[in-house]
Amino acid sequence: MSFPSLELCAQIQYRGLFQMILVLGIGGSFPYGFHISVINYPSKVSDSAPSFLWAFSSVQTLALQPGAEKAAHPGVPGPGMPRVVAWLGLCAGVAERKKCQMLTNLIMLTAALFMGFSKMAKSFEMILLGRLLYGIGIGFSFNIHPQYVGEISPKKLRGFTNATVAVFLTLGKVAGQIIGLGEILGSESLWPLLLAFSGLTATIQLVMLPCFPDSPPYLLIQKDNEEAFLKAIKQLWGEGDHQAEIDDIKREKAAMSCTKSLRVLEVLKAQSLRWQLYVMITVMSTLQLCGINAIYFYSFEVFRTAQFEESLIPYIALGVGICECLSSILCSSLIERFGRKLLLWGGYAAMVLVLAALTVTLSFQHRFFWMHYLSVIFIFLFVIFYGIGPSGATISVMVEIFNQTYRPSAFVIVGFINWMGLFLLGMIFPFIVEYLGPFCFLIFMGILAISSIIIYLYLPETKGKSILEITVEFNKLNYGKKQVFLTENNSPKETVLCTKL
Repeated sequence: MSFPSLELCAQIQYRGLFQMILVLGIGGSFPYGFHISVINYPSKVSDSAPSFLWAFSSVQTLALQPGAEKAAHPGVPGPGMPRVVAWLGLCAGVAERKKCQMLTNLIMLTAALFMGFSKMAKSFEMILLGRLLYGIGIGFSFNIHPQYVGEISPKKLRGFTNATVAVFLTLGKVAGQIIGLGEILGSESLWPLLLAFSGLTATIQLVMLPCFPDSPPYLLIQKDNEEAFLKAIKQLWGEGDHQAEIDDIKREKAAMSCTKSLRVLEVLKAQSLRWQLYVMITVMSTLQLCGINAIYFYSFEVFRTAQFEESLIPYIALGVGICECLSSILCSSLIERFGRKLLLWGGYAAMVLVLAALTVTLSFQHRFFWMHYLSVIFIFLFVIFYGIGPSGATISVMVEIFNQTYRPSAFVIVGFINWMGLFLLGMIFPFIVEYLGPFCFLIFMGILAISSIIIYLYLPETKGKSILEITVEFNKLNYGKKQVFLTENNSPKETVLCTKL
Protein backbone atom coordinates (compact mmCIF):
# COMPACT_ATOMS: atom_id res chain seq x y z
CA MET A 1 0.00 0.00 0.00
CA SER A 2 1.42 3.41 -0.94
CA PHE A 3 0.25 6.85 0.11
CA PRO A 4 2.88 9.24 -1.28
CA SER A 5 3.02 10.51 -4.82
CA LEU A 6 5.29 8.90 -7.42
CA GLU A 7 7.86 11.60 -6.72
CA LEU A 8 7.99 10.62 -3.06
CA CYS A 9 8.07 6.93 -3.85
CA ALA A 10 11.18 7.56 -5.94
CA GLN A 11 13.01 8.76 -2.86
CA ILE A 12 14.15 5.36 -1.70
CA GLN A 13 16.23 6.92 1.05
CA TYR A 14 13.02 7.51 3.02
CA ARG A 15 11.82 3.92 2.92
CA GLY A 16 12.45 3.60 6.68
CA LEU A 17 10.18 6.58 7.26
CA PHE A 18 7.42 5.16 5.04
CA GLN A 19 7.64 1.80 6.78
CA MET A 20 7.31 3.44 10.18
CA ILE A 21 4.33 5.52 8.99
CA LEU A 22 2.61 2.26 8.00
CA VAL A 23 3.33 0.57 11.33
CA LEU A 24 2.18 3.60 13.35
CA GLY A 25 -1.02 3.94 11.34
CA ILE A 26 -2.03 0.28 11.70
CA GLY A 27 -2.17 0.55 15.47
CA GLY A 28 -2.87 4.31 15.70
CA SER A 29 -5.84 5.97 14.04
CA PHE A 30 -6.87 2.82 12.09
CA PRO A 31 -8.60 1.16 15.11
CA TYR A 32 -10.35 4.44 15.91
CA GLY A 33 -11.91 4.60 12.44
CA PHE A 34 -12.65 0.87 12.48
CA HIS A 35 -14.68 1.03 15.68
CA ILE A 36 -16.57 4.14 14.56
CA SER A 37 -18.04 2.20 11.63
CA VAL A 38 -18.06 -1.39 12.82
CA ILE A 39 -20.20 -0.99 15.94
CA ASN A 40 -23.35 -0.65 13.83
CA TYR A 41 -23.11 -4.19 12.49
CA PRO A 42 -23.13 -6.32 15.67
CA SER A 43 -25.95 -4.20 17.02
CA LYS A 44 -28.22 -5.86 14.46
CA VAL A 45 -27.64 -9.25 16.03
CA SER A 46 -27.72 -8.22 19.69
CA ASP A 47 -31.41 -7.76 20.20
CA SER A 48 -31.29 -10.06 23.20
CA ALA A 49 -29.17 -7.57 25.09
CA PRO A 50 -30.85 -4.67 26.87
CA SER A 51 -30.84 -1.61 24.62
CA PHE A 52 -29.38 0.57 27.36
CA LEU A 53 -26.41 -1.76 27.83
CA TRP A 54 -25.75 -1.94 24.11
CA ALA A 55 -25.91 1.84 23.77
CA PHE A 56 -23.55 2.16 26.72
CA SER A 57 -21.04 -0.24 25.20
CA SER A 58 -21.34 1.43 21.80
CA VAL A 59 -20.13 4.81 23.01
CA GLN A 60 -17.37 3.69 25.36
CA THR A 61 -14.69 3.87 22.68
CA LEU A 62 -15.24 7.61 22.28
CA ALA A 63 -16.45 8.59 25.73
CA LEU A 64 -13.31 7.31 27.42
CA GLN A 65 -10.94 8.89 24.96
CA PRO A 66 -10.19 12.14 26.81
CA GLY A 67 -9.28 10.37 30.02
CA ALA A 68 -7.03 7.95 28.19
CA GLU A 69 -5.36 10.69 26.21
CA LYS A 70 -3.86 12.09 29.37
CA ALA A 71 -1.22 9.37 29.16
CA ALA A 72 1.07 11.86 27.50
CA HIS A 73 0.56 14.30 30.36
CA PRO A 74 0.04 12.38 33.61
CA GLY A 75 -1.77 13.79 36.58
CA VAL A 76 -4.26 16.01 34.78
CA PRO A 77 -7.80 15.70 36.15
CA GLY A 78 -10.77 15.51 33.82
CA PRO A 79 -13.61 13.37 32.42
CA GLY A 80 -12.81 9.67 32.34
CA MET A 81 -9.87 10.07 34.72
CA PRO A 82 -10.96 7.58 37.44
CA ARG A 83 -11.11 4.68 35.01
CA VAL A 84 -7.57 5.10 33.71
CA VAL A 85 -5.74 6.47 36.74
CA ALA A 86 -3.61 3.33 37.08
CA TRP A 87 -2.50 3.52 33.45
CA LEU A 88 -1.67 7.18 33.79
CA GLY A 89 0.64 6.39 36.67
CA LEU A 90 2.32 3.67 34.66
CA CYS A 91 2.84 5.89 31.61
CA ALA A 92 4.23 8.61 33.86
CA GLY A 93 7.28 6.43 34.31
CA VAL A 94 7.35 5.25 30.70
CA ALA A 95 7.42 8.53 28.80
CA GLU A 96 8.65 7.14 25.46
CA ARG A 97 5.87 7.18 22.92
CA LYS A 98 7.02 3.85 21.53
CA LYS A 99 6.80 2.02 24.84
CA CYS A 100 3.50 3.65 25.70
CA GLN A 101 2.09 2.59 22.32
CA MET A 102 3.27 -0.99 22.90
CA LEU A 103 1.50 -1.02 26.26
CA THR A 104 -1.58 0.19 24.43
CA ASN A 105 -1.32 -2.80 22.09
CA LEU A 106 -1.50 -5.10 25.10
CA ILE A 107 -4.68 -3.36 26.24
CA MET A 108 -6.18 -3.79 22.77
CA LEU A 109 -5.22 -7.49 22.70
CA THR A 110 -6.90 -8.04 26.07
CA ALA A 111 -10.02 -6.27 24.80
CA ALA A 112 -10.02 -8.43 21.66
CA LEU A 113 -9.92 -11.60 23.76
CA PHE A 114 -12.93 -10.47 25.80
CA MET A 115 -14.80 -9.67 22.60
CA GLY A 116 -13.84 -12.85 20.79
CA PHE A 117 -14.95 -15.18 23.57
CA SER A 118 -18.01 -13.21 24.73
CA LYS A 119 -20.48 -15.27 22.72
CA MET A 120 -18.91 -18.57 23.73
CA ALA A 121 -19.16 -17.53 27.38
CA LYS A 122 -22.67 -16.13 26.82
CA SER A 123 -21.57 -13.00 28.65
CA PHE A 124 -22.68 -9.56 27.55
CA GLU A 125 -20.59 -8.20 30.41
CA MET A 126 -17.49 -9.32 28.51
CA ILE A 127 -18.55 -7.07 25.63
CA LEU A 128 -18.92 -4.15 28.03
CA LEU A 129 -15.47 -4.80 29.49
CA GLY A 130 -13.98 -5.25 26.05
CA ARG A 131 -15.44 -1.95 24.85
CA LEU A 132 -14.14 -0.28 28.01
CA LEU A 133 -10.62 -1.53 27.28
CA TYR A 134 -10.94 -0.58 23.60
CA GLY A 135 -11.91 2.92 24.69
CA ILE A 136 -8.83 3.23 26.87
CA GLY A 137 -6.57 1.76 24.18
CA ILE A 138 -7.92 3.88 21.35
CA GLY A 139 -7.70 6.96 23.55
CA PHE A 140 -3.99 6.30 24.07
CA SER A 141 -3.37 5.48 20.40
CA PHE A 142 -5.21 8.43 18.94
CA ASN A 143 -3.20 10.74 21.19
CA ILE A 144 0.20 9.15 20.58
CA HIS A 145 -0.10 8.57 16.83
CA PRO A 146 -0.32 12.24 15.65
CA GLN A 147 2.49 13.34 17.95
CA TYR A 148 4.74 10.41 17.07
CA VAL A 149 4.25 10.57 13.32
CA GLY A 150 4.57 14.36 13.33
CA GLU A 151 8.05 14.17 14.85
CA ILE A 152 9.70 11.53 12.66
CA SER A 153 9.82 13.31 9.30
CA PRO A 154 11.90 16.13 7.78
CA LYS A 155 10.18 19.47 7.11
CA LYS A 156 9.55 18.76 3.43
CA LEU A 157 7.54 15.61 4.26
CA ARG A 158 5.98 16.71 7.54
CA GLY A 159 2.62 17.64 6.04
CA PHE A 160 2.43 14.31 4.21
CA THR A 161 3.24 12.26 7.30
CA ASN A 162 0.75 14.19 9.46
CA ALA A 163 -1.97 13.71 6.84
CA THR A 164 -1.54 9.94 7.04
CA VAL A 165 -3.29 10.06 10.43
CA ALA A 166 -6.50 10.90 8.56
CA VAL A 167 -5.68 8.37 5.84
CA PHE A 168 -5.47 5.49 8.30
CA LEU A 169 -8.58 6.70 10.14
CA THR A 170 -10.59 6.58 6.92
CA LEU A 171 -9.02 3.25 6.00
CA GLY A 172 -10.26 1.99 9.36
CA LYS A 173 -13.77 3.22 8.57
CA VAL A 174 -13.75 1.49 5.19
CA ALA A 175 -12.32 -1.71 6.68
CA GLY A 176 -15.09 -1.71 9.28
CA GLN A 177 -17.73 -1.26 6.58
CA ILE A 178 -16.28 -4.03 4.42
CA ILE A 179 -15.58 -6.59 7.15
CA GLY A 180 -18.92 -5.80 8.77
CA LEU A 181 -20.90 -6.81 5.70
CA GLY A 182 -23.15 -9.81 6.26
CA GLU A 183 -21.26 -11.78 3.63
CA ILE A 184 -18.01 -11.49 5.63
CA LEU A 185 -18.06 -11.12 9.44
CA GLY A 186 -21.31 -9.20 9.95
CA SER A 187 -23.41 -12.33 10.46
CA GLU A 188 -24.88 -13.52 13.75
CA SER A 189 -22.41 -16.38 14.04
CA LEU A 190 -19.26 -14.39 13.26
CA TRP A 191 -19.79 -11.01 14.92
CA PRO A 192 -17.51 -11.86 17.90
CA LEU A 193 -14.64 -12.16 15.42
CA LEU A 194 -15.67 -8.82 13.93
CA LEU A 195 -15.40 -7.13 17.33
CA ALA A 196 -12.09 -8.88 18.02
CA PHE A 197 -10.50 -7.79 14.73
CA SER A 198 -8.52 -4.96 16.37
CA GLY A 199 -6.50 -7.61 18.15
CA LEU A 200 -4.89 -8.40 14.80
CA THR A 201 -3.77 -4.82 14.15
CA ALA A 202 -2.51 -4.54 17.73
CA THR A 203 -0.45 -7.71 17.27
CA ILE A 204 1.09 -6.43 14.04
CA GLN A 205 2.16 -3.17 15.65
CA LEU A 206 3.37 -4.88 18.83
CA VAL A 207 5.68 -7.10 16.79
CA MET A 208 6.91 -4.45 14.33
CA LEU A 209 7.26 -1.29 16.44
CA PRO A 210 10.40 -2.43 18.39
CA CYS A 211 12.24 -2.38 15.04
CA PHE A 212 11.86 1.41 14.85
CA PRO A 213 13.26 4.24 16.99
CA ASP A 214 11.58 6.87 19.11
CA SER A 215 11.22 10.23 17.37
CA PRO A 216 14.49 12.13 16.79
CA PRO A 217 13.31 15.35 18.55
CA TYR A 218 12.26 13.33 21.58
CA LEU A 219 15.62 11.54 21.75
CA LEU A 220 17.56 14.80 21.62
CA ILE A 221 15.33 17.24 23.49
CA GLN A 222 13.78 15.03 26.16
CA LYS A 223 16.41 12.30 26.55
CA ASP A 224 19.50 14.37 25.63
CA ASN A 225 20.89 11.37 23.73
CA GLU A 226 22.62 12.75 20.65
CA GLU A 227 23.96 9.37 19.56
CA ALA A 228 20.48 7.80 19.50
CA PHE A 229 19.17 10.98 17.85
CA LEU A 230 21.61 10.72 14.93
CA LYS A 231 21.05 6.97 14.61
CA ALA A 232 17.27 7.48 14.41
CA ILE A 233 17.67 10.11 11.69
CA LYS A 234 19.88 7.78 9.66
CA GLN A 235 17.41 4.89 10.00
CA LEU A 236 14.37 7.00 9.05
CA TRP A 237 15.81 9.47 6.54
CA GLY A 238 18.63 7.52 4.91
CA GLU A 239 22.14 8.64 4.06
CA GLY A 240 21.40 12.12 2.63
CA ASP A 241 22.52 15.49 3.93
CA HIS A 242 20.22 16.30 6.86
CA GLN A 243 22.41 18.89 8.60
CA ALA A 244 19.87 21.69 8.19
CA GLU A 245 17.19 19.57 9.88
CA ILE A 246 19.60 18.57 12.64
CA ASP A 247 20.46 22.22 13.27
CA ASP A 248 16.74 23.11 13.49
CA ILE A 249 16.11 20.45 16.13
CA LYS A 250 19.20 21.57 18.09
CA ARG A 251 17.95 25.16 18.01
CA GLU A 252 14.60 23.95 19.30
CA LYS A 253 16.41 22.15 22.11
CA ALA A 254 18.28 25.35 22.97
CA ALA A 255 15.00 27.23 23.03
CA MET A 256 13.40 24.63 25.27
CA SER A 257 16.26 24.84 27.74
CA CYS A 258 14.96 28.21 28.94
CA THR A 259 11.29 27.23 29.13
CA LYS A 260 9.46 24.82 31.35
CA SER A 261 6.91 22.16 30.51
CA LEU A 262 3.42 23.50 31.08
CA ARG A 263 0.39 21.69 32.38
CA VAL A 264 -2.99 22.08 30.76
CA LEU A 265 -4.17 25.05 32.84
CA GLU A 266 -0.81 26.77 32.38
CA VAL A 267 -1.04 26.30 28.62
CA LEU A 268 -4.52 27.83 28.66
CA LYS A 269 -3.23 30.87 30.56
CA ALA A 270 0.04 31.40 28.66
CA GLN A 271 0.08 34.56 26.54
CA SER A 272 2.78 33.04 24.32
CA LEU A 273 0.33 30.30 23.26
CA ARG A 274 -2.85 32.35 22.99
CA TRP A 275 -3.27 32.34 19.22
CA GLN A 276 -2.03 28.78 18.86
CA LEU A 277 -4.89 27.78 21.16
CA TYR A 278 -7.41 29.89 19.23
CA VAL A 279 -6.38 28.20 15.99
CA MET A 280 -6.37 24.73 17.54
CA ILE A 281 -9.82 25.17 19.09
CA THR A 282 -11.15 26.50 15.77
CA VAL A 283 -9.87 23.66 13.57
CA MET A 284 -10.68 20.90 16.05
CA SER A 285 -14.18 22.17 16.80
CA THR A 286 -14.86 22.61 13.10
CA LEU A 287 -13.67 19.07 12.39
CA GLN A 288 -16.31 17.78 14.80
CA LEU A 289 -19.08 20.23 13.88
CA CYS A 290 -18.57 20.61 10.12
CA GLY A 291 -21.53 18.37 9.29
CA ILE A 292 -19.75 15.20 8.13
CA ASN A 293 -21.65 13.12 10.68
CA ALA A 294 -24.92 14.68 9.53
CA ILE A 295 -24.03 13.81 5.94
CA TYR A 296 -23.52 10.16 6.84
CA PHE A 297 -26.78 10.24 8.82
CA TYR A 298 -28.73 11.64 5.89
CA SER A 299 -27.05 9.51 3.24
CA PHE A 300 -29.15 6.41 3.99
CA GLU A 301 -32.39 8.42 3.80
CA VAL A 302 -31.28 10.01 0.53
CA PHE A 303 -30.36 6.64 -0.95
CA ARG A 304 -33.75 5.22 0.00
CA THR A 305 -35.73 8.16 -1.38
CA ALA A 306 -33.67 7.88 -4.57
CA GLN A 307 -35.25 4.41 -4.81
CA PHE A 308 -32.06 2.41 -4.67
CA GLU A 309 -32.70 -1.19 -3.74
CA GLU A 310 -32.37 -1.81 -0.01
CA SER A 311 -29.75 -4.50 -0.59
CA LEU A 312 -27.58 -2.01 -2.52
CA ILE A 313 -27.64 0.77 0.07
CA PRO A 314 -24.84 -0.67 2.28
CA TYR A 315 -22.61 -0.87 -0.79
CA ILE A 316 -23.42 2.71 -1.84
CA ALA A 317 -22.62 3.81 1.71
CA LEU A 318 -19.37 1.88 1.38
CA GLY A 319 -18.72 3.92 -1.75
CA VAL A 320 -19.05 7.10 0.31
CA GLY A 321 -16.49 5.74 2.78
CA ILE A 322 -14.09 4.79 -0.03
CA CYS A 323 -14.54 8.28 -1.50
CA GLU A 324 -13.51 9.82 1.84
CA CYS A 325 -10.50 7.51 2.03
CA LEU A 326 -9.31 8.32 -1.50
CA SER A 327 -9.70 12.06 -0.94
CA SER A 328 -7.67 11.80 2.29
CA ILE A 329 -4.91 10.04 0.34
CA LEU A 330 -5.09 12.84 -2.23
CA CYS A 331 -4.75 15.38 0.60
CA SER A 332 -1.53 13.69 1.75
CA SER A 333 -0.12 14.26 -1.74
CA LEU A 334 -1.36 17.87 -2.09
CA ILE A 335 -0.62 19.25 1.37
CA GLU A 336 3.06 19.99 0.70
CA ARG A 337 2.21 21.61 -2.62
CA PHE A 338 -0.64 23.89 -1.57
CA GLY A 339 0.02 24.22 2.15
CA ARG A 340 -2.16 23.70 5.19
CA LYS A 341 -3.82 27.11 5.24
CA LEU A 342 -5.29 26.92 1.72
CA LEU A 343 -6.56 23.36 2.19
CA LEU A 344 -8.29 24.37 5.42
CA TRP A 345 -10.01 27.64 4.54
CA GLY A 346 -10.59 26.56 0.95
CA GLY A 347 -12.03 23.23 2.09
CA TYR A 348 -14.34 24.96 4.56
CA ALA A 349 -15.56 27.38 1.87
CA ALA A 350 -16.20 24.59 -0.64
CA MET A 351 -18.11 22.61 1.99
CA VAL A 352 -20.34 25.64 2.69
CA LEU A 353 -21.30 25.83 -0.99
CA VAL A 354 -22.03 22.10 -1.20
CA LEU A 355 -24.15 22.16 1.97
CA ALA A 356 -26.14 25.08 0.58
CA ALA A 357 -26.84 23.13 -2.61
CA LEU A 358 -27.66 19.98 -0.64
CA THR A 359 -30.13 21.86 1.54
CA VAL A 360 -31.95 23.03 -1.58
CA THR A 361 -32.10 19.58 -3.19
CA LEU A 362 -33.29 17.93 0.03
CA SER A 363 -35.98 20.59 0.47
CA PHE A 364 -37.37 20.00 -3.04
CA GLN A 365 -36.75 16.25 -3.28
CA HIS A 366 -40.47 15.43 -2.98
CA ARG A 367 -41.41 17.79 -5.82
CA PHE A 368 -38.88 16.70 -8.43
CA PHE A 369 -37.71 13.08 -8.60
CA TRP A 370 -34.34 14.03 -10.11
CA MET A 371 -33.48 16.03 -6.97
CA HIS A 372 -32.69 12.72 -5.24
CA TYR A 373 -29.84 12.03 -7.62
CA LEU A 374 -28.47 15.56 -7.24
CA SER A 375 -28.49 15.02 -3.48
CA VAL A 376 -26.42 11.85 -3.92
CA ILE A 377 -23.90 13.78 -6.03
CA PHE A 378 -23.64 16.55 -3.42
CA ILE A 379 -23.11 13.99 -0.65
CA PHE A 380 -20.13 12.59 -2.51
CA LEU A 381 -18.81 16.10 -3.26
CA PHE A 382 -19.04 17.10 0.39
CA VAL A 383 -17.09 14.02 1.47
CA ILE A 384 -14.44 14.74 -1.20
CA PHE A 385 -13.90 18.34 -0.04
CA TYR A 386 -13.86 17.18 3.58
CA GLY A 387 -11.19 14.56 2.86
CA ILE A 388 -8.99 16.83 0.74
CA GLY A 389 -9.20 19.75 3.17
CA PRO A 390 -10.04 19.57 6.89
CA SER A 391 -9.63 15.82 7.36
CA GLY A 392 -5.90 15.73 6.62
CA ALA A 393 -4.79 19.34 7.18
CA THR A 394 -6.28 19.67 10.69
CA ILE A 395 -3.93 17.11 12.26
CA SER A 396 -0.93 18.66 10.53
CA VAL A 397 -1.72 22.12 11.89
CA MET A 398 -2.31 20.87 15.44
CA VAL A 399 1.06 19.06 15.49
CA GLU A 400 3.07 21.87 13.91
CA ILE A 401 1.94 24.90 15.91
CA PHE A 402 3.17 23.54 19.27
CA ASN A 403 6.74 22.66 20.19
CA GLN A 404 7.97 19.54 21.97
CA THR A 405 7.41 21.02 25.43
CA TYR A 406 3.80 22.14 25.03
CA ARG A 407 2.47 19.55 22.58
CA PRO A 408 1.37 16.86 25.12
CA SER A 409 -0.76 19.31 27.11
CA ALA A 410 -2.17 20.76 23.90
CA PHE A 411 -3.28 17.31 22.81
CA VAL A 412 -5.05 16.77 26.12
CA ILE A 413 -7.10 19.86 25.25
CA VAL A 414 -7.64 18.43 21.76
CA GLY A 415 -8.95 15.22 23.29
CA PHE A 416 -11.38 17.13 25.48
CA ILE A 417 -12.67 19.15 22.52
CA ASN A 418 -13.04 15.95 20.51
CA TRP A 419 -15.02 14.26 23.27
CA MET A 420 -17.22 17.29 23.88
CA GLY A 421 -17.96 17.59 20.18
CA LEU A 422 -18.97 13.96 19.93
CA PHE A 423 -21.02 14.21 23.12
CA LEU A 424 -22.91 17.29 21.95
CA LEU A 425 -23.59 15.76 18.55
CA GLY A 426 -24.83 12.55 20.12
CA MET A 427 -27.13 14.33 22.55
CA ILE A 428 -28.43 17.24 20.46
CA PHE A 429 -28.24 16.26 16.80
CA PRO A 430 -31.29 13.91 16.77
CA PHE A 431 -33.48 16.75 18.12
CA ILE A 432 -32.03 19.23 15.62
CA VAL A 433 -32.86 16.88 12.75
CA GLU A 434 -36.35 16.27 14.10
CA TYR A 435 -37.20 19.97 14.27
CA LEU A 436 -35.19 21.40 11.38
CA GLY A 437 -34.95 18.53 8.91
CA PRO A 438 -32.55 19.34 6.05
CA PHE A 439 -32.29 22.93 7.32
CA CYS A 440 -30.05 21.58 10.09
CA PHE A 441 -27.22 22.02 7.57
CA LEU A 442 -27.58 25.80 7.97
CA ILE A 443 -25.98 25.46 11.41
CA PHE A 444 -22.96 23.65 9.97
CA MET A 445 -22.74 26.19 7.14
CA GLY A 446 -22.44 28.98 9.69
CA ILE A 447 -19.72 27.16 11.62
CA LEU A 448 -17.76 26.45 8.43
CA ALA A 449 -18.06 30.03 7.17
CA ILE A 450 -16.81 31.54 10.44
CA SER A 451 -13.93 29.04 10.63
CA SER A 452 -12.92 29.74 7.04
CA ILE A 453 -12.60 33.47 7.79
CA ILE A 454 -10.64 32.88 11.01
CA ILE A 455 -8.17 30.52 9.34
CA TYR A 456 -7.72 32.81 6.32
CA LEU A 457 -6.98 35.82 8.52
CA TYR A 458 -5.02 34.37 11.42
CA LEU A 459 -3.33 31.06 10.58
CA PRO A 460 0.30 31.49 9.44
CA GLU A 461 1.31 29.03 6.74
CA THR A 462 3.41 26.30 8.41
CA LYS A 463 4.61 24.54 5.26
CA GLY A 464 8.39 24.14 5.15
CA LYS A 465 8.97 26.04 8.40
CA SER A 466 10.72 24.91 11.55
CA ILE A 467 8.93 24.98 14.91
CA LEU A 468 10.86 28.11 15.88
CA GLU A 469 9.89 29.92 12.67
CA ILE A 470 6.23 29.01 13.26
CA THR A 471 6.52 30.27 16.84
CA VAL A 472 7.88 33.60 15.61
CA GLU A 473 4.89 33.95 13.26
CA PHE A 474 2.46 33.37 16.13
CA ASN A 475 4.36 35.75 18.40
CA LYS A 476 3.43 38.54 15.98
CA LEU A 477 -0.16 37.82 17.04
CA ASN A 478 0.53 36.99 20.68
CA TYR A 479 2.76 39.97 21.46
CA GLY A 480 2.66 42.29 18.46
CA LYS A 481 5.37 42.69 15.85
CA LYS A 482 7.59 44.84 18.06
CA GLN A 483 8.06 41.96 20.46
CA VAL A 484 9.39 39.50 17.84
CA PHE A 485 13.15 39.30 17.30
CA LEU A 486 14.19 38.38 13.77
CA THR A 487 17.44 38.31 11.86
CA GLU A 488 17.80 40.01 8.51
CA ASN A 489 16.49 36.98 6.61
CA ASN A 490 13.38 36.74 8.82
CA SER A 491 14.57 33.64 10.64
CA PRO A 492 14.70 33.47 14.45
CA LYS A 493 17.95 34.30 16.15
CA GLU A 494 20.09 31.64 17.76
CA THR A 495 19.35 33.34 21.10
CA VAL A 496 15.67 32.72 21.68
CA LEU A 497 13.52 35.12 23.64
CA CYS A 498 12.31 33.42 26.83
CA THR A 499 8.98 34.66 28.10
CA LYS A 500 7.96 34.42 31.71
CA LEU A 501 4.97 32.09 31.94
